[in-house]
Amino acid sequence: MRKTISILTAVTVLGLTAACSSGGGNANNGAGARNAQGSGANNAPANTVAEAPKKVELKIFLGGLDRFREQFDGYFEKFAEKEKAEKNIEVTFNSEYPGADNAPQILKTRLATGDVPDVFSLHAGNDMPTFYKAGYLTDLSDQPLAGKLIDGIKDLVSMDGKVVAVPMESLSWGYLYNKKIFSDLGITPPNTLTEMKAVVQKLKDNKVTPFLLSYKESWIPQLFLPLTVGGLVNSSHPDFMDKMNSDQGSFADIKEMFDIIDLVNANGTDRAFEKGNDDGAADFANGKAAMWVQGTWDADSILKMNDKAEFGVAPLPINDDPASLRINVSVSTALSVPPNSKNKEVAIDLLNFILDDQASNDLYQSLKFNPVSKNHTFKPYPWVEDAAVYVNKGQSYRDPAIPSAVKDESGKALQSYFDKKLSKEDVIAELDKAWKEANAAAAK
Repeated sequence: MRKTISILTAVTVLGLTAACSSGGGNANNGAGARNAQGSGANNAPANTVAEAPKKVELKIFLGGLDRFREQFDGYFEKFAEKEKAEKNIEVTFNSEYPGADNAPQILKTRLATGDVPDVFSLHAGNDMPTFYKAGYLTDLSDQPLAGKLIDGIKDLVSMDGKVVAVPMESLSWGYLYNKKIFSDLGITPPNTLTEMKAVVQKLKDNKVTPFLLSYKESWIPQLFLPLTVGGLVNSSHPDFMDKMNSDQGSFADIKEMFDIIDLVNANGTDRAFEKGNDDGAADFANGKAAMWVQGTWDADSILKMNDKAEFGVAPLPINDDPASLRINVSVSTALSVPPNSKNKEVAIDLLNFILDDQASNDLYQSLKFNPVSKNHTFKPYPWVEDAAVYVNKGQSYRDPAIPSAVKDESGKALQSYFDKKLSKEDVIAELDKAWKEANAAAAK
């Protein structure tokens, strides 16, 4: 390109020299100058050469988000248009959407072996502390996105006071219930385990299956773990987490967690191991059961199956202590950039665009996610407002920081417990062992 510019410059100089030498007066010189410059608006300067765009391929790793592939892929294309227009960077995407069960381990392996994605998703509660300690998260505190985050949400994606991720799914969750079924039978969400047993009996008396069971994927029965531990730690067992983190505790201390698990398992739909998350969303959307121990992250899937479905969210009763009835507040999915990304600048541009003041309103609303930015103006969905009633009364807790390995083990153990291959004591032993191993790994 430099050679081309040099030739053009030489031609221009020679042209001007010839014009000066051929004219005998000022009038001719003026005309020659005018001719050299050109007289039409469409005549560009002879030495203008368009700069070729820089080409960047971003590797994107979005674990457990395949159900939102269409929304994310479309939003990434909007970012590519913006980056091309503003920075003359031509961005393409190599996007992966692995399943939720395998994604965390795949990602850890990739990061440890140097096969680094430019942007990756992680669970803010489960994975962020480990990833931060391992040096896999970039400090985003000086980026525009950091100043936009709602204060309560900002804390959930920060480590040591540094913003290290962009929150996607900000959640207030417990279990989902079919509002029409509840309304038709005059049922309101129960506040205690005893009241839940009465609700279950009334549903059965009216030929309605109380709970939807979809245990094909282990992460679904795993949801009982944060819901039961969270409620108990914030009421009758405040020191449970500290004891477990110092190898001094046991799940035997909170054995009552099995009371709600047993109630659900004994009053659920058939063929639990044949139903995964998508099947569960379809069945719940179509009224196959009145309740589903599942989070509001499935709202989009439910409404795709039945856009007239009316459902609410309520805290799961785990005992008869009113202090244990609380909504889980968390950021599950968040997006981060590793410090050694080969395209770090463009990747950070993408994270800033995730919270673009205008475009992100449509993105978050289409995903059925909660607002996370001070500049989000879309109206929250009804189930968000349901949860807000509990949050505003102080009946909430931050998602407990249970080690990922323990959560993974709990999913598999609770599958086996449902299938009667493990006893309660077996499950307790497996979880205690997994937590001690996680402590040992963290100490290295």
